[in-house]
Order: sequence, then structure tokens, then C-alpha cells
Amino acid sequence: MPFKTHRIAVLMGGLSAEREVSLNTGAGVLGALQARGYDVVGIDWAPGTSLPRLLEAEHVEVVWNALHGTPGEDGSVQGLCACMGIPCTGSGILASALAMDKVASKRIFESHGVPTPAWRLIEADVADPVAALADFPLPIVIKPSNEGSSVGVSIVEDRAQLADAIALARRYHGPVLAETFIAGTEVFVGILDGAVLGSVEVRPSTKFYDYEAKYKRTDTRYLLPPELPADVLARVEAHALAAYRALGCTGHARPDLRIDAAGNGYVLEVNTLPGMTATSLMPKIAAKAGMDYATLCERILASAR
Repeated sequence: MPFKTHRIAVLMGGLSAEREVSLNTGAGVLGALQARGYDVVGIDWAPGTSLPRLLEAEHVEVVWNALHGTPGEDGSVQGLCACMGIPCTGSGILASALAMDKVASKRIFESHGVPTPAWRLIEADVADPVAALADFPLPIVIKPSNEGSSVGVSIVEDRAQLADAIALARRYHGPVLAETFIAGTEVFVGILDGAVLGSVEVRPSTKFYDYEAKYKRTDTRYLLPPELPADVLARVEAHALAAYRALGCTGHARPDLRIDAAGNGYVLEVNTLPGMTATSLMPKIAAKAGMDYATLCERILASAR
């Protein structure tokens, strides 16, 4: 495998609302690479620390990027690594920035014919954001445009809840995005090195696969492969790969989709640094494909550019 003789840093923690998840991802990856004999160190990029100095202090030659959210997943760290001449896992600067920005992603998807739910942008200077959605059909998904792990996301079924949902989303990165809620099946597609690795259907006990269902609950059900007709699943995976390619992604990524009762799939977003915790979807998908966790970590490391 490449980078066997290099000094590798598993970069984790970070400054986003997903710091705790990133620390869990990083711990898993660090342990797996150590067990495989790599010269690897964990770096916790904590608030108040200088990332360039942390990398220089450890004489890092390759970064395994286990950060989630902004910054870390949005092209910022990718740009820093490029400037320092350090290969980094995950997508490049532009693809990372586009994928993290849900508004930019929507525009890219639409320009490439990738199906995505109808949406509307609610800028911060809109005087009455609730009135701006008066003609938008319920239920409405309200989310910040630059966060991951379902942070700040609400599903609004009563217009009286809109103001609170918008206020919640505004606490996080990016302008607020309103999106048509697609009732149906939640499917997540794992992609590695430009090919579909597999898919998982998630059935949370909560209303949708939110932060709590992802990381705190034990009653979320995972179906591998998804319980969908073969032609529907093939179409869903094709949409996922098309979204990955449209954004210019490389390495590993995980597009998230919803499928309605008629079997139509809609891409919600593409996660360019998907979680690698014990409950994360990418390792589940890899395991179903016959790839153990440590091998997945190695394959992702080998894709560093």
C-alpha cells in the first residue's frame, strides 16, 4: 500500500459542531492504521490551536482527514494541505467546497440533471422569512446550507413552527435552505475511488436520520442492501454516482438520497468526509462488500492526493 513509509497524521476534532463525531472517527482510523503498522499520529485540531503548526510539529507527510463540517470538509483544510505540499484524503479543494455548500450543490445537481428536491434559499437579510415561504408546500425541511450530520435540521409540518426552525438553522454555518420533504425511504450510497461500493437503507425510530439517530440511539435499523426493487436501487446508485462526478469528487464519499413511493430517487447532498465511527454508514457498506474496517481505512489512505 502507498504511504507505508510516510509519517501520517489522522486529523480529527476541528472547530465545527461535529467535533465530537470527528474525534470518534479519528480514534477509529488511528487505531486501524496503527494496527496495520503505519507510522501514524493523531492530531486534535482544537479551538485556539494553529493547524499548520500542529502539522509541522509532527513532521507530517500525509493527512488522513477525519474532520467533519466547516472548516475541515469545506475545502479550507484541503487548501492548506495543498499549500504545504501534504497529500490529503478526500476530495480536492473545489469539490469539497461545492459539496459542503448545499446551495452550490443544488445548482450543480440541477445543471447536470441529477434529481434533487425542490428548494428555496432564505437569505439572512430577508425581512420576513416565514412570509417568503408562504407558497412553499408543507412539509418543509429547514436546514443550514453549510453543515453536516443533520445539525440544525428541522422538518416543519405546521407553518407556526417555521420561525423557530429558521432561527435554529441560523445558529449554524451558511444561509438557510428550505427544501421539499420527500416522504419515503432513506438510502445512503458509499462510493470509493469513483465506483459504487454499496448502499444502506436506514430506518430511524425518529422522524428522520438526525444527529440523535446517527450517533446516540441504538434502535436505528440498517438494511444492507436496501429493500428496494433491483431497478430502483440501480437507478438510485446511478444518481449517487452522477452527483459525485458532477461535483468533481475523488476518493471516498457518501451521497444521501430519499426515494418516494413511486421509486423516484432524489439526491439531498454528498458527504465528502463521511463518518467512520462504530455506527457510521461507510464502514457498514464496506463490510457488506467484504471489506473490513482497517482495509477501508487503508484504501482511503491510498487515495490521498
